[in-house]
Amino acid sequence: MARKAKKGEPEAEGLFTPKKARNALAVAKVVGPAVIPVVAPYAVRAAGAARDAYDRYQARKLGVAVDQLGEFTGRGAGLHARIAGLAEGTAELRDSERATDEDRKFADKTGATLRQLAAAVRAAERMPSTRRRAAHRAVAGELDHLEGQLLHRLGI
Repeated sequence: MARKAKKGEPEAEGLFTPKKARNALAVAKVVGPAVIPVVAPYAVRAAGAARDAYDRYQARKLGVAVDQLGEFTGRGAGLHARIAGLAEGTAELRDSERATDEDRKFADKTGATLRQLAAAVRAAERMPSTRRRAAHRAVAGELDHLEGQLLHRLGI
């Protein structure tokens, strides 16, 4: 620095100069091919672990198993998962030994309603965002009502 100060050059400490860039490229050309085969398997494993963790998070958020995650995609994925869960619950109600004729009628009527709600959610995927949100709110409200009725019939 003292030498640069005597020559009148500006102090370039900490700056990224063209000379430093050329030196860094030269080092990368020499070290890079030796490091990549060592680092690549760890990078692939880390990427796989990150993807697995994200898939588990998404499945937990939707309330489904990880292997069912591909069935529920798009903006209405949560609603589709709720519809599938409710359909499964009504099928169990219908097939249970203690189900009355009224429970079976409820399950049949609910199945038809769930098919309509699933169609509404699929149609809402292509709507503008404000209409889609309104449709999703309406479907969610209907699902809340049906879930409450199912839980009441199950005695919960």
